[in-house]
Amino acid sequence: MSEDKIILGIDPGTTVMGYGLIHVKKKEITLVNFGIIQLKKIDNHADKLKRILDRLNGLILEFKPDEMAIEAPFFGKNVQSMLKLGRAQGVAIAASLNHNVPYEEYSPRRIKQAITGKGGASKEQVAAMLQSILKFEEMPKYLDATDGLAVALCHHYSKGRGENNKNKSSSWSGYIQTNPKRLKK
Repeated sequence: MSEDKIILGIDPGTTVMGYGLIHVKKKEITLVNFGIIQLKKIDNHADKLKRILDRLNGLILEFKPDEMAIEAPFFGKNVQSMLKLGRAQGVAIAASLNHNVPYEEYSPRRIKQAITGKGGASKEQVAAMLQSILKFEEMPKYLDATDGLAVALCHHYSKGRGENNKNKSSSWSGYIQTNPKRLKK
């Protein structure tokens, strides 16, 4: 079975949201697009969420991704910031579901591990490795854009098995679903 798909990666944020799109065809991975959704100048949180929804709807309609990957929530000390970030993630997930694009979540540590081999890698290390892999010339001003690419590439390297599929793939019913020919009838 030959693989041919576009993956949209999202690095959620309430000030800057990064996104990246890659095209996977067989074993070749090419950069489609990457950038940010700038939210800094929007004061009202609801307006930020609307902007995220509008921009992601536009990206999905323009690039027609087959799958979406998003960075999963991490635990912080500021509860209000966490709630706002969670809402931004929820809006991004809703945009993908609204267009019937399946999504998967990955922890920040797992994304860094997949790209650099080190779960504690810096944004700069991740960006440099992506530049080497995907061959883009200019480093973006906001590394949230490369973080979005990292999420997409992690999704590809993980064969679509993120936090949502973790339990399914490790359970007996998950094994049966993914290995139907191995079971004797």
